[in-house]
Amino acid sequence: MKRNKEIEENVMSNLTHKQLATECFNKVWDLLEKPNRTEYETEEMIHLCHASFWHWTQVQDHTEQNLSIGYWQLSRVYGVAANGEQALYYAERCVEISKIAELAPFYIGYGYEALARSYILLNQKGSAEEAIIQVKRYIELVKIEQSKNLLVVDLADLMKKYHDLYV
Repeated sequence: MKRNKEIEENVMSNLTHKQLATECFNKVWDLLEKPNRTEYETEEMIHLCHASFWHWTQVQDHTEQNLSIGYWQLSRVYGVAANGEQALYYAERCVEISKIAELAPFYIGYGYEALARSYILLNQKGSAEEAIIQVKRYIELVKIEQSKNLLVVDLADLMKKYHDLYV
């Protein structure tokens, strides 16, 4: 009977971590898309993003794809918060895990998108240009049109930021 209770607790814990990870992830998106975020909301967004990532790491069957997405979101959050160093750190982790795990080009492309945003924020033009080239390269490899379009839209936003800064 004790063994069944342990199994039940593990299943419940796994479900709870997955639910919390998802809930935090979605709240981060709400805050990312909020036009006039307060300083408090920006700090809350950072904490929620870390909480989401941590809860994913506690899910027994989490994947490298889950981690890649989490690292990407952490990079985006720190970029929006104007913390280029942290944005770059998580962008590098995103690219690293995505490539090692041989994830689909969509995920690797988004890793490079995060790198480019970080480099732009840090005013590292040459590195930003190299990352943008990689984003374009991976866009061409994305097979699912809807996924490709998401990356294309974010690349366009990225290019606007690049041109506003360097052109």
